[in-house]
Amino acid sequence: MAHLIASNDGTSRALGQREFVVLMAALMSLGALAIDGMLPALEDISRSLGVTDPNERQLVVGLYLLAAGAGCLVPGSFADRFGRRRVLFVALAFYVASSLMCAMATSFEELLLLRMIQGFGSAGLSVLPSAIIRDRFEGDQMARLMSTIFIVFMAVPVLAPSLGQAVLAFGDWRWVFVSMALLAASVWCWAAVRLPETLHPEERQEIDLRTVAHNLPLTFRTREAIGYVLGGGLTFGAVFGYINSAQQLISEHFGQPENFPLIFGATASTLAVSSFANSRIVERFGARRVSHTALCAFIAVSTMQVYAALFQGSSLVWFVPLMSANLCLLGFLGANFSSIAMLPFEATAGSASSVQSFIRMVLGAGIGMAIGQAYSGSALPLACALLAASILALVLVLFSEGGKLFSRPRQNRKFVAMNEAI
Repeated sequence: MAHLIASNDGTSRALGQREFVVLMAALMSLGALAIDGMLPALEDISRSLGVTDPNERQLVVGLYLLAAGAGCLVPGSFADRFGRRRVLFVALAFYVASSLMCAMATSFEELLLLRMIQGFGSAGLSVLPSAIIRDRFEGDQMARLMSTIFIVFMAVPVLAPSLGQAVLAFGDWRWVFVSMALLAASVWCWAAVRLPETLHPEERQEIDLRTVAHNLPLTFRTREAIGYVLGGGLTFGAVFGYINSAQQLISEHFGQPENFPLIFGATASTLAVSSFANSRIVERFGARRVSHTALCAFIAVSTMQVYAALFQGSSLVWFVPLMSANLCLLGFLGANFSSIAMLPFEATAGSASSVQSFIRMVLGAGIGMAIGQAYSGSALPLACALLAASILALVLVLFSEGGKLFSRPRQNRKFVAMNEAI
């Protein structure tokens, strides 16, 4: 882990790979914090702003995700033209400012509008880390590094509800947004001092209609990538459905409001475990073999979810282990699917990361909102969505792979040699 991430902007910045991993995870975690940190506050928000329909409060999370997905189309092309750092700092500025504005909202409609602005403006926080990593790594090596980052990143879903609950113990829901702004400002300062520019000057592209028209739809025209992008969006969408309805599902259906942060954190913690395991095995077995195996297992666990929802509907003894298993398997899908989908796009990593994040987020957020709004006091809609999404994801992966699973393509030796020489 002594590898240094060097600068391409003529400065002397260099940071070790450990610090690089933690910084990338911190940037990605701000988006997760804006989602999971809200969950304990949803009931207080609805009570404070006069929301009567319990399902409406889910929109605080769902609309943020949807807007963040739409916003993913914007930063990639700008990052390919002006560099990663400048666009990243604009996204951080949006995050800080919109968080403070959300804290001052006087109506639920105003809060929803501000959350959409927050999600759209800070979308670069989910796009740019992938592009920065792709500037230096590819294939299974990128998948291993992404999994290592996910280990740190996935601490947020575990800790964020408890953080939100802790803030609520000393203040109202508005202070949750203030704490988000303070954390983002800290990460901003860290990145400003330590993160180098990773885009080579000769790889910068002009922003014109022809470039955008070529780069942004490229994922749709690349068979090797599109199945993994859509498959990732489907599986994440089903999990977004869990996030949207988790507070009602655990607190109301299973009758555990006081243990919500603990139960939600326990299920989400399995993602960190699987991400760690993935980082250890992916270079040995290959991103395809690992993710294909995990997807088949995801289908089997989701089938058990449907059985449990139908015949063991009020039992946490069934729900928690199965949901934990689903989230655990997601750790073997997310980073690997993303790395495989980015592999064909060495020259246009920023634009590719934008369009792939856009597809995953919009598709995932739409599915997640639909699942959340379908909540009616049962875990069955969630269970059926998990099963349907994973089966369809398998079909899409088969499309990208030409009907074959568990293959392992050759690495780009020139690219690997270049990184070893840095």
